[in-house]
Amino acid sequence: MAIGKYTRVDGRRSSLSYCSTVTIVVFVALCLAGVWMMTSSSVVPVQNRDAHENKSEVKEQNEIKEQASEINNSNTRQFEDNPGDLPEDATKGDSNVSSEDNSNLPEKQEDKSLEDNKIENADKKTEDEDSKTENNDSNSEATENVKDSDETSTKESDSGENERKSESDDNNKSDKEESEKNSDNSNETTDSNIEEKEGQSDNKDSDESSSEKNTNDNAKNQSSNEVYPSGAQSELLKESTTQTGSFSTQAAESKNEKESQESSKKTTAYTWKLCNVTAGPDFIPCLDNWKAIRSLQSTKHYEHRERHCPEEPPTCLVSLPEGYKQSIEWPQSREKIWYYNVPHTKLAEVKGHQNWVKVTGEYLTFPGGGTQFKHGALHYIDFIQGFVPDIAWGKHTRVILDVGCGVASFGGFLFDRDVLTMSLAPKDEHEAQVQFALERGIPAISAVMGTQRLPFPGKVFDAVHCARCRVPWHIEGGKLLLELNRVLRPGGLFVWSATPIYQKLPEDVEIWNAMKSLTKAMCWELVSISKDRVNGVGIAVYKKPASNDCYEKRSKSEPPVCPDSDDPNAAWNVPLQACLHKAPVSSSERGSQWPEKWPARVAKVPYWLSSSQVGVYGKPAPEDFTADFEHWKNVVSKSYLKGMGIQWSNIRNVMDMRSIYGGFAAALKDLNIWVMNVVSIDAPDTLPIIYERGLFGIYHDWCESFSTYPRTYDLLHADHLFSKLKERCNIAAVVAEVDRILRPGGKLIVRDTVEIVEELESMIKAMQWEVRMTYSKDKEGLLCVQKSMWRPNASETLQYAIV
Repeated sequence: MAIGKYTRVDGRRSSLSYCSTVTIVVFVALCLAGVWMMTSSSVVPVQNRDAHENKSEVKEQNEIKEQASEINNSNTRQFEDNPGDLPEDATKGDSNVSSEDNSNLPEKQEDKSLEDNKIENADKKTEDEDSKTENNDSNSEATENVKDSDETSTKESDSGENERKSESDDNNKSDKEESEKNSDNSNETTDSNIEEKEGQSDNKDSDESSSEKNTNDNAKNQSSNEVYPSGAQSELLKESTTQTGSFSTQAAESKNEKESQESSKKTTAYTWKLCNVTAGPDFIPCLDNWKAIRSLQSTKHYEHRERHCPEEPPTCLVSLPEGYKQSIEWPQSREKIWYYNVPHTKLAEVKGHQNWVKVTGEYLTFPGGGTQFKHGALHYIDFIQGFVPDIAWGKHTRVILDVGCGVASFGGFLFDRDVLTMSLAPKDEHEAQVQFALERGIPAISAVMGTQRLPFPGKVFDAVHCARCRVPWHIEGGKLLLELNRVLRPGGLFVWSATPIYQKLPEDVEIWNAMKSLTKAMCWELVSISKDRVNGVGIAVYKKPASNDCYEKRSKSEPPVCPDSDDPNAAWNVPLQACLHKAPVSSSERGSQWPEKWPARVAKVPYWLSSSQVGVYGKPAPEDFTADFEHWKNVVSKSYLKGMGIQWSNIRNVMDMRSIYGGFAAALKDLNIWVMNVVSIDAPDTLPIIYERGLFGIYHDWCESFSTYPRTYDLLHADHLFSKLKERCNIAAVVAEVDRILRPGGKLIVRDTVEIVEELESMIKAMQWEVRMTYSKDKEGLLCVQKSMWRPNASETLQYAIV
């Protein structure tokens, strides 16, 4: 038996030695058979001796094999391709090349490798036999165990070799396919993920190479029915199971795909229709809800000019005026606009003699006049500065409110003095006055002072202006003037230009006397009253008190002081109240100090933000403010101004649909634009901070329509707005509102999750918009699109908007 063992080992040598060995084996076998017939007791010592010889020889062979294995493993690791060290082209197709090389090997080498496997299996059996022999005290028991084990092992070896061969081939094939698949997937990952994967692989190489031998040894000790891959395959499996950061799970992939398919079905299957409404191309859903207007009990407080939004916001698109053209750029637009963009002539007929607006060929022209400044707004502005030097346009007084603005020439020319004006007027019989203002490039909203508070915080405007604004300030306990008191900053000015100041008609005298009594009861100081000889009008300027001393000294508490429970910042759908809000007492309270002069105030952290307050992003409020400002300066300078392909000289009217601290608007302050900062009603109330910076904005609920005319903004910016709205709003309706607000040729910039960006992109493509840029990284996406002139052929009738 021992000689037989030598024979199998010597089989690796030349074929000549192999034949002579076979002859010797036959001869020895015959001799042994004869000896066995004579006496069987002498076999046991011989077998024991052979076992010890086999043991020593197997050890030597194992040492040789281990050295060869270590050399092979080191060579394999040394020449193993690393995707991080080679160009992508150099690593493509490596698995195919290796398989082709293996298929071209000579058949003798394949037979030899199979025979080597058989020898290795025999070596393993010999080691098992030796260990069993050493553990048994009885030689007879050892002999029987060796025989049984020998027979059993021979059977298992014959069948096991075939199983291992087929399974090894299957494993090699599957591992090659898996390697190719992983290689393809890795090419699709972002650069950051690739860098992360390379770093992890480098750290794992040394650990896995040191444990490779132990892993193979442990595999040998496992049950014979378990199949383990080769060393290289084992290493690959370890990487795929531990590097979860580089590869997504199947559960996540399937979930994302199902969500993507659902959103795709909703968006790609969506067909846009044209809104069939009485207002036509000037449709404002919340102001043209005739069903709600007809059901009003009264209209004496201008309830019919307030917001009455439909239960379901429209998802149709507003039509374009016939002959619509690309808007004229600022500053030329301040003097003229295309007639067919806002084809309304009623104001030109009614107010033409006051130099509001004139029809001049294909243009509507604006001489810069108004009811109280027929000879131009600039003279009027300079006149106010002359007799009230403390107003200091553009330095001390930066953000003002112009009530009853008309076509907003006053606010339009205040840009020359670095003043930002929030102009408002109702959608009334003076057709399209706010639309004129916005088409000219002047900020304005459609609003009325009726029964609800204005959508602004308390104590934010540096000044309020009213030139023949037709607001009855004196009636009902001065409720409307008290609303101005709420939004006016302590120490701020109210500039009133109206006929009661300089005319002596009975009605004017009555109103003037009522205003004198009311302003005195409100503790407003009459700073100056003067008459402009050029325009023939009188102007009165009042100042709001900065302390509560006057309130406490009044003989009568009329109007009353508002209770402490009344929040002056609460402004969304809050009814008006005829009461006075107290001035701030503490020096650290907002409104107790005047802001820094412009432009220093835009970068100044408001004094009333304390480190004990937690900001929107989780940092202490002052740090949050600064971080937001730095973030948007970086984004605007490095991305928006240079990398988006936007011609900013064509941009004038801008809206930040989800403003936090106004950082986006602040970063754009040096451009010839203005930004309407919108703070959602369900977001942290940071609008007072925006006003403190010398910027302006408004509260709004994006589940409803915005109070502006169609086609009035050049650029809309939405930073993670749609993902916030998706839970409670119809996203299709918000997209339709974006289309309504944006001018043809205008841009929309969206920063949001990849899922939201993909959904929006699909909906926007259905409107035939041009996708200018898309970008995604780490599940965050950026989308820049441009609105087209396309309008759908099919229409949808909105019954509530039909007169």
